[in-house]
Amino acid sequence: MRGLKWSVLVGSTCVMTLVGCGSPEQDSRELTQSPAPNGPSSESPGHCSPTGEPPAEGCIGDAGTTEDAGTPDDAGLPSDAVLVTNTTRFYTSVGTSERVEDLSAQPPELYVPHGSTFSLLLGSAVPGGWRFTGVPSGPYYLRVGTNYIVSSARHVDVGINKLGRPDTVYSDFYFTPLQLNLVNTAPWTNWSSPSLPGSSLQLASAQVDLYGALSLTDFIPDGETRILTFNAELWAGTGNIPVFEASKGDRLYVSQHSQYPAGTAPDGTELGYSALDRAVEVGAFDFTPDGATPLPLAGVMQPAPRTEFPLEWRLPAYTLWTTDAHPLATPSIPTFSAIPAAHGTNDGWIGYSGELLTLQMPRAASYNFTQRLQFGNPFPSTWGVVGMGSYSFRVQQLLPNGSGRHVNLTGSIATWDEFNSLIASPVQPRVSPPRSLTIDGVPASTQREVGSASPVIAWLPPAQGSVNAYRLALLRYLPEVNALVTDGALYVSGSATQVRLPPGMLKPDSIYYLRLSAFDSAGYDIERDPFHTREALPMARADAFSSLFTTP
Repeated sequence: MRGLKWSVLVGSTCVMTLVGCGSPEQDSRELTQSPAPNGPSSESPGHCSPTGEPPAEGCIGDAGTTEDAGTPDDAGLPSDAVLVTNTTRFYTSVGTSERVEDLSAQPPELYVPHGSTFSLLLGSAVPGGWRFTGVPSGPYYLRVGTNYIVSSARHVDVGINKLGRPDTVYSDFYFTPLQLNLVNTAPWTNWSSPSLPGSSLQLASAQVDLYGALSLTDFIPDGETRILTFNAELWAGTGNIPVFEASKGDRLYVSQHSQYPAGTAPDGTELGYSALDRAVEVGAFDFTPDGATPLPLAGVMQPAPRTEFPLEWRLPAYTLWTTDAHPLATPSIPTFSAIPAAHGTNDGWIGYSGELLTLQMPRAASYNFTQRLQFGNPFPSTWGVVGMGSYSFRVQQLLPNGSGRHVNLTGSIATWDEFNSLIASPVQPRVSPPRSLTIDGVPASTQREVGSASPVIAWLPPAQGSVNAYRLALLRYLPEVNALVTDGALYVSGSATQVRLPPGMLKPDSIYYLRLSAFDSAGYDIERDPFHTREALPMARADAFSSLFTTP
């Protein structure tokens, strides 16, 4: 799932320029993660990345790349030029390599604000990147895919971090059937509730970028210690499934997660959590996913080395900020996780390789949770462990389209850090939500039609914590799937308190809500390197979100 060297701080003068002051029947879901395979899905934030965003967001595809082209030096750029590069960094067990991607397949665009309007600049390809000329000093909007970065920097790299070897070939499939023959499993426990999650299985690779939770169609009786089935499937949480090549040492970890007791809630509710218990790394193999041929996985599960630790989790410190997230919000789901960090954390938490522990508390819990917990860890000693504490909030609203359907609007407060650093003191928020969110001067909690094509979004800084960057995400309702989908995001400096949406970001005749995330992370360089550095540790985030609004 992100010291800071700002090229140009977006201060009050910049803000003035950006906003034009100068020259239910059925709940909708938000598509951010795969359904839980062993019971009803929760509202806990997705874990695809430290920001809870899909890992591919903001990146250019692998097709049409130029390998080992090198990153150009921007020292000789003219003063009116902006250079955009896209450098993918690949993290493996033998080190990190870089590849400069070709931007011509999906060229970036640059918008220069002029009061309440924008002018569009189209750049041109240069060796290793894309260059714009005639860019005045001051802030501009750089569009990459559906993301906009507000920056004053003369060189911006929009590349991402990625797990696995650079020559990995990816299939067209993110689903594959499985054939399982796993023996010596821990006694199986079936799912009872989000707080009593039972047993589950996960897959992760140390060689290629793949993580996924396994879905079992066959019923596994309580106490069973072998899983033999042809009725299992993998939905990859990391995107398209890679092609495995035995000659390159491609392997998979199969891990079993078991339910452990976590005491009781103040009302007597029994609490439990899921923790990695046993695992096996299967030998190198060849496999090309085609959506029909099952991937055979067989092995003898072994107990994983265990870590035991005390946790003090101060839930009232999260619920304190509920109405800052939205005036009508109610507390939703608290989640604490321990997460493997493939190949270490020198550059932050890169990629996603599943969980070592997940504790989900009952909805709206608000008391100090103190307990000793444990988890197994089968991964190499060169890997790290990241801890995350989060609390989500929600508002249920009726869709303004006459369908009678309700949707849940959500935000959260979350902190990620090196695991031992996170639990060294009580786990609680480091930053609170932005305050007083407005759209064109009207409180964003007011349901209405937004009449302007490029409205001004404004806010006050959080009451707690420091902010290095903001991310403003637009979530659009798609009636054909009854879902809220992220339909664009805008990144601005932590010193900004308002921003005007660029033209075309809001689609006509649509239903939206927006989520403004404040990030407290000294390593997040939003203007020069927005997607590599958002994975730096420690990272804290807090969201404020609007009510539903429509566009004409």
